[in-house]
Amino acid sequence: MYLSKLIVDLGDNPDRPRPGRLWLRNIYHVHQRLCMAFPSAARKADDPDFLKPYEPKDFLPGEVQQPQHVHNKRQTDSGFLFRIDPLDGGRAMILVQSAIQPDWEYSFHNAKHFLAAPCQAKPFDPTFANGQNLGFRLVANPTRKIDTKSGPDGKNRNGRRVPVQADKLAEWLQRHGMKAGFSVEKHSCHHGYVYFNKQKGKDGNRLFSVHFDGILKVVDSAVFLQLAITRGIGSAKALGFGLLSVMPLSPAQSEEK
Repeated sequence: MYLSKLIVDLGDNPDRPRPGRLWLRNIYHVHQRLCMAFPSAARKADDPDFLKPYEPKDFLPGEVQQPQHVHNKRQTDSGFLFRIDPLDGGRAMILVQSAIQPDWEYSFHNAKHFLAAPCQAKPFDPTFANGQNLGFRLVANPTRKIDTKSGPDGKNRNGRRVPVQADKLAEWLQRHGMKAGFSVEKHSCHHGYVYFNKQKGKDGNRLFSVHFDGILKVVDSAVFLQLAITRGIGSAKALGFGLLSVMPLSPAQSEEK
């Protein structure tokens, strides 16, 4: 896998153009631009300067000819996860974890004005041990299904997803952690909404967003790597949710725990 850091210039003067800030306001446009860093070999050979319009079928995980890039499950050989973290100084960082090496130069060939610095990408091959304690950060879209009762024909309806209640968020996180090979030892969270719009002139949509920080314990290292790290946690992964970042504990965190 690969881990990339993209620093976005948000602009600090409302009287001047702020393209980076406008770009981040629609998370769907962010996802489209990130997809462009994974062009098929045919697309890149046919259009090396990225002059042709964006076509989803031209930007694929590896060389697998599947037009629906956003619907591919995140595996060791396909797909990517991303998260937007605010920074000081009128900037934000987009963290991207991808199965294959991205080509950010190609992706931002005609949009370098979004960025405050060159993109950084490095190989990412983490290993974990059972019982290991780690700091973590996760921006997730906690939802639950309702209206799933059987219809008049006896068939179960899929129902619809609604945000998890605030007092149930800890339970949601712990439940997903147990499925993904870790337990939550300590956490804090705050929640809000993320907005996106797929078509101009249409009403936009919003997604429930929860930012978790805390300490976790690896219970099953193989499952943790495959499910929690590689595939991510929860729903709406194509729109900036689910990327679980982990880091060694600081001495102060270890003592607190």
